[in-house]
Amino acid sequence: MRAPLILALDTAAAHCAVAVIAGDDVLASRQEPMAKGQAERLLVLAEELLAEAGVQMHQLDAIGVGIGPGNFTGIRIAVSAARGLALALNIPAVGVSAFDALRLGSHGPAICTVDARRETVFAQGYETDTLASPALVHFADLPSDVPVIGANGANPSLPVAVAIARITATRFAQTTDAPAPLYLRAADAAPARDAPPQIVP
Repeated sequence: MRAPLILALDTAAAHCAVAVIAGDDVLASRQEPMAKGQAERLLVLAEELLAEAGVQMHQLDAIGVGIGPGNFTGIRIAVSAARGLALALNIPAVGVSAFDALRLGSHGPAICTVDARRETVFAQGYETDTLASPALVHFADLPSDVPVIGANGANPSLPVAVAIARITATRFAQTTDAPAPLYLRAADAAPARDAPPQIVP
């Protein structure tokens, strides 16, 4: 029985990140710093890495995607792409939070953090009573006795797209819900006059 082939996408931060894995093997992985242009680059990068890995799109078993928190527009780009590909290929799409991706590969109590600008972070605690649910907090308010992974803390064990792919490999067989963005605050931009398109359940 072959190992599941997983494609992972992430544009929740100022990057375009893609990985292709088969079981424990990382067949291809790349993260390109990018503040703009992720929508145009993401699927092209995915095609490049699938070719590098020697994998065709129809061979994929599942698609993993970073659902944030992070950049409001960036999250929507990757989530929409993952859902569209999964629908076209008739395979599961699995949403993975940035916190779970940061956590993978570490052990013991920790708080995983994502930069939220203005001296704040999105944070979630693991194996600790602190921040049991994701929240937006001032960095100065984080407890000093719990290790921090992510923004203003230790580097994660794995690149974000690789972590998303590995988590997806453990979840896709049980996943039935389509991935949806994880937002912990409203968008910074003023709302448009017309209602924005909605990502349906």
